[in-house]
Amino acid sequence: MPDELKPPHRRRTRYPGTHPRRFEEKYKELAPEKYPEIVAHLRERGQTPAGQHVPVLVEEALTALAVQPGQRGVDATLGWGGHAQRFLERLSPGGHLLALDADPIEVPRTESRLRGLGFDAAALIVRRTNFAALRAAIDNAGWHDGVDFVFADLGVSSMQIDDPARGFSFKLDGPLDMRMNPKRGLSAAQWLERASADRLATVLSDSDEPHAAQIATALVPLRGTLTTTRALAGAVRAALGGRVPPEDAELAVRRVFQALRIEVNDELGALDALLRQLPGCLAPGGRAALITFHSGEDRRVKSAFEDGRRTGAYAWVSPEIVRTSPAEQRTNPRAKSAKLRSARRSS
Repeated sequence: MPDELKPPHRRRTRYPGTHPRRFEEKYKELAPEKYPEIVAHLRERGQTPAGQHVPVLVEEALTALAVQPGQRGVDATLGWGGHAQRFLERLSPGGHLLALDADPIEVPRTESRLRGLGFDAAALIVRRTNFAALRAAIDNAGWHDGVDFVFADLGVSSMQIDDPARGFSFKLDGPLDMRMNPKRGLSAAQWLERASADRLATVLSDSDEPHAAQIATALVPLRGTLTTTRALAGAVRAALGGRVPPEDAELAVRRVFQALRIEVNDELGALDALLRQLPGCLAPGGRAALITFHSGEDRRVKSAFEDGRRTGAYAWVSPEIVRTSPAEQRTNPRAKSAKLRSARRSS
């Protein structure tokens, strides 16, 4: 190739010290196909490589869904594609997976990764949409008689948590955004600027925060100043004023961030919509499996499955939740709170 046609050489991002600290500086973790040894090293230490997501309860989900070659299924929360990849492997030959995700930043990256593994458009259909539109997505795929399984891994992915520009975590400072789709709705900062103390206290209480009223009362006078993740985390700690042990204050910060993320993205409303549609989206004998990380989510799933069993929509629901094993928690600490529930539609 003539020199004038060659793309300009780009030097990697430089960083101070011996190890990169900022998300965008971790060029080896962000290119796992080039540096697999780095990824393996971090995983052995129980760390999630930057820009990636370690799927939880994978074998348990495969067992609950009884995925077989030639079936049609839905992964309603594509994310990084860890579960989807395993589903696609089990569905081959002849199977089809419809993958949904509302995140416009991560969907193209994940689709590209899965295409690179050999899953073509016949095997994998990707749609950028919230799982609240499950029925419409299935109909648009032409699967009007339903699917053999539906899977959803609720919550937020590691790619979103680790990227400070998304504003999901206070580990690194960034804009207080938290939107799954940054182009839609209010950011967390904008929502806080508008919320009353009563509304904020209710949202925090729904995430099991015992100091909800106290924190809400302290945050409301700070309207307009809570624009970064570190600012919000500091304000929550200050609201508790040393009246609780440091470890309890950090748990409160985590619950506040979780509560705001759920509210900003209307995650519980979307989950309610998914659960209402779910039985009608399954073919006779079809299976559903949902992974939750929050008590409010789990209560909704449990209640919907039990109601479906009583009305005859489901022939069977899992009598107990399935949790991650101690071994999985050691290698993936973020999996600690994961709970799996499953159900099978009547034949």
